[in-house]
Amino acid sequence: MRAITKRFPGVLANDSVDFEAAVGEVHALLGENGAGKSTLSNILTGLYRPDEGEIWLYGEQARFHSPSDAIDAGIGMVHQHFRLVPPFTVAENVLLGEHRPEARRFMVRPRQIERHVAELGERYGIAVEPRARIWQLSVGEQQRVEILKALYREARILILDEPTAVLTPQESEALFVTLRAMAAEGRTVIFISHKLNEVKAVADRVTVLRGGRSIATVDANATSRELAGLMVGREVELAIRKQRAVPHRPDVALEVQGLSVRGDRGGDAVKDVSLGVRNGEIVGVAGVAGNGQRELAEAITGMRPPVGGTILVGGHRLRTGDPRAAIAAGVAHVPEDRLGTGVAPTRSIAENTVLKSYRGSGVSSGPLLRWRAIREQAVELVRRYAVSTPGTHLRARDLSGGNLQKLVLGREFSGKPKVLIAASPTRGLDVGAIETVHGYLRQAASEGVAVLLLSEDLDEILALADRIVVIYEGRLTGDFDPGTATVEEIGLAMAGGER
Repeated sequence: MRAITKRFPGVLANDSVDFEAAVGEVHALLGENGAGKSTLSNILTGLYRPDEGEIWLYGEQARFHSPSDAIDAGIGMVHQHFRLVPPFTVAENVLLGEHRPEARRFMVRPRQIERHVAELGERYGIAVEPRARIWQLSVGEQQRVEILKALYREARILILDEPTAVLTPQESEALFVTLRAMAAEGRTVIFISHKLNEVKAVADRVTVLRGGRSIATVDANATSRELAGLMVGREVELAIRKQRAVPHRPDVALEVQGLSVRGDRGGDAVKDVSLGVRNGEIVGVAGVAGNGQRELAEAITGMRPPVGGTILVGGHRLRTGDPRAAIAAGVAHVPEDRLGTGVAPTRSIAENTVLKSYRGSGVSSGPLLRWRAIREQAVELVRRYAVSTPGTHLRARDLSGGNLQKLVLGREFSGKPKVLIAASPTRGLDVGAIETVHGYLRQAASEGVAVLLLSEDLDEILALADRIVVIYEGRLTGDFDPGTATVEEIGLAMAGGER
C-alpha cells in the first residue's frame, strides 16, 4: 500500500501511509485506537476506497470497488466489529459471500457445509456449534465465527484483528503455530493486536501507526517497551503482575450463593456458582468465552433472571431479574459489548451519561429533563476521564473503542457504586487505553469498591486480580493466588483440565 490517504469529515484517518507485507510473512500492525489501523484494513478489504494512493498485489496494481472484489483477490479479514447476521446460524454466516460452487448451487447442502465448518473449528482449536444462531453466542464465540469465515474461504492474505482475545494461552499458542504454518504455505498474515508479547511471539516484522501515519517498520525482536513507545509516543507502564496491598476489609460486598442461570440455547449456562468479593478486592474470573461469564454478569446486574440461588449486595438480598434494583443497590456494570449493550449508540454522549440516573433530582424535575444540567455533567465527565471528543453532542457510536470505554467507565463510577462488574473491559483496546482502564479499575478498588473482573485475557487478570477463580462449562473449577499460580496451571483449568 503506497501513500494511502483517507479523509472523513473533520478527520484525516490515513495520512500518506506506506505498508508492505511479504509473501510467507506474519506482519503485525500496531497502533492506538484512532491511529488508522481499521481504516487501512477497510481499504485493503474493499470497504473503503482511498482518496489517494495505490494498492499492489503480487506485483500488479489492484482497484477494489467493493468487498467482493477483495474477496475475489484472496483477501479475508476478521473484523473487530463483527460482520454477522444475528438470526442466521454459524454455518449460514460462514457461507455468506462465498463464491465457490457449493454456495452458488440452487440447492445448498447445509449438512455438508456444517461438517466442513465443524472440521475447521476442530482443526484450528476454535470449535463452535455450526447450527447455533449468532444471537445465541457470546461475543467471544462470535469472534470465532469470523475467524472460521476467513479460513473457510482459504484467503491468501488474511487480516486478523485481535484474534486471541477469547483463547486460553494453550489455544493461543496453537493458533500461532497455525499462522506460522499458513505463512510457510505462502500466505500473508496481517496480525493486529494490542498484546505485545503475542506480536513478538508470532510476527516477523511490525509496522507501527500513530496519528494516521506510518511511524516505523521494525523487526519483531524489538523490546515490548520500544514497541509501546512507538505506538503512543511516550513511555508507558506495561501490564505486569503486581502484588497490590489489599486493605483488610472483612465485609463481603457481593455474595453469590448457589446461582444457576439459563442460557439462550437452553440448559444452565451457570451451574450452582458460589463466590464472594470483599470491599476493595478485585476477583478475576478467568475462562474461555462461552463458559457462562456473560450469563453470570447479566444475572448479577439484573439483566437475566436466575433459575436458582441468591445474590446479596452489602448483606441484603437483591431482587433478581430487575436492572433498576441492581442499580439502586449500588451495582455498576461494564458489559463485554460496550457498543451494543453499554451505550445507546445513536444517542449523544450527554444522553448516555445519564442513562442510569435520569430519574435523579439533579438532572430532572418531575417528568422533565434538565438539559443544561445534563450537558454540564457530561462536560465534567468527559474532562475527568479524558474522553477525546469534539463535544458532548457527538453520537456515542462515533467514538473510538478506547474513548467509548472511558465514557462507560466514567458513567458507572459517577454513581459511586459498591460493586463493579467488569466484563472484558479492555477487549480490542490499544496499550495506552488499556493502561488507562486498568488504572481506573485499581482506583475503584482502592476506594473500597468490590470489583468482579470477568475476562478471557489471562494477562489482564494476572495483572489486576487479588484472587482468581476459573469458570468452565458454567462451574467454578479452580481458585488461584495470582502471586504463585502459573499461566500453565490457570490455562489448563480454563480448558477443563483438573488442577
